[in-house]
Amino acid sequence: MNHPAQAIFDPHALYAPRTAEPAAYTLPQPTTAQRALARAWLALGLAALAGSGLYSVLLVLARTPGVNQWFPVADFFRVALVVHVDLSVLVWFAAMAGMLWSLNTTERGLGWSWAALGLCGSGTVLMALGAFIRPGEAIMANYIPVLHGPLFLAGLVVFGLGLGVQVLRSLLAAPRLGGVIDGERALRFGLSASVVCVAVALLAFAWSFAAVPTRMDLRTYYEILFWGGGHALQFAWTLLMLVVWLWLAHACGGRVLLSPRIALLLLMLALVSVFITPYAYVAYDAVSVENRQLHTWAMRVGGGLAIFPIALAVVLALAPLRRLRDEQRPLWGALVSSMLLFACGGVIGMLISGSNVKIPAHYHGCIVGVTLALMGIVYHLLPTLGWSAPRGRMAVWQPWLYGAGQLMHIIGLVWSGGYGVQRKVAGSEQVLRSTAEVAGMGLMGLGGLLAVIGGLLFVVVVLRAMRARSMEVPA
Repeated sequence: MNHPAQAIFDPHALYAPRTAEPAAYTLPQPTTAQRALARAWLALGLAALAGSGLYSVLLVLARTPGVNQWFPVADFFRVALVVHVDLSVLVWFAAMAGMLWSLNTTERGLGWSWAALGLCGSGTVLMALGAFIRPGEAIMANYIPVLHGPLFLAGLVVFGLGLGVQVLRSLLAAPRLGGVIDGERALRFGLSASVVCVAVALLAFAWSFAAVPTRMDLRTYYEILFWGGGHALQFAWTLLMLVVWLWLAHACGGRVLLSPRIALLLLMLALVSVFITPYAYVAYDAVSVENRQLHTWAMRVGGGLAIFPIALAVVLALAPLRRLRDEQRPLWGALVSSMLLFACGGVIGMLISGSNVKIPAHYHGCIVGVTLALMGIVYHLLPTLGWSAPRGRMAVWQPWLYGAGQLMHIIGLVWSGGYGVQRKVAGSEQVLRSTAEVAGMGLMGLGGLLAVIGGLLFVVVVLRAMRARSMEVPA
């Protein structure tokens, strides 16, 4: 038997031979307790996504030429942007991670996960209310923007505590991965690795909170506070996306010929990169330029090494498919849209120069790529969680509408960024000087509205599936 390290350098070992049975990248049916907890985390994620969609309507209007003149856009845009980003990225991603971790872990310490869910839910409510009650100054910090008001900050702390409890419980209840490495064990390793990444991120936040002086201006303070941990969170979300890509490709009926052993090694490579985060804090002061650059370098070099081989395996699995069952069509749409949007975000990232709207175009592509993957796995897991599978035209078209709208959104941003339109501004602050700049931001606005509709349709599709109880209760 070859050593696993030798397989990395053997091109024939990357994929199983055609005559071999393809790996089953899936998890077994959950227990009743696991199912109940996963359903609760999904409910939090749906609430966050619905709330984010409502805020994104106002956010897009605040940036759309002509319409934005009807609002006090400068202040309103910033408050709406903070709430929109935190609900659609932080809360939605964390809730979906909680759902997947609940299906991956044993039932040890199950009560702690329910306590974590209660804290995360309470923190989310406080953050949402904080936008209307003494919101304070809106700080557009990268990764986690904040409203510098007492209620919002209290909600953020409570949410962080809840996430910390869920991470600790998920580490203690992690499944054993001994035995033959198969598709199930590869997925479980990837899910457990994402827990480690979030743990590293929380430690980085705590380290920054203790080390960063509060006497600096608020914009600089929050930027440094969330920089290291924010990068670590991206490793976690990327790991979840890669796991879901493999899972959905198998669910669509594709023959994923990537060896589970190689898949596990690729996921391990994505995990190893996150440990540059604590090294950066040990080697350099938290406020130093070297600390900041090391986090950026880790993301550029280590963050994408595992993506291309797994993406290639998924593409090769999907390419031969010609006919899909009704319940597979929404999964296929979500998976393909996810891969396209994530690829677009990666390409745009290589085109960034200066501080303009190409930057939000880059991370919108990547973030939406992760979001579409998570939408797809929710569709796939609905019958497993005791509901019906999403069917019908709305379920089929929802990921395409959401993905197309986001693609128009980021194309408009890239177009306008080429003319130097600045990021994180709106209305008259945008200083749109030419017809081309107005057209670019108009395309951004139209795409954003389509994406909002697509996002809200996802919530509608899932709620309809929940109302129509599955005719076959999972064992």
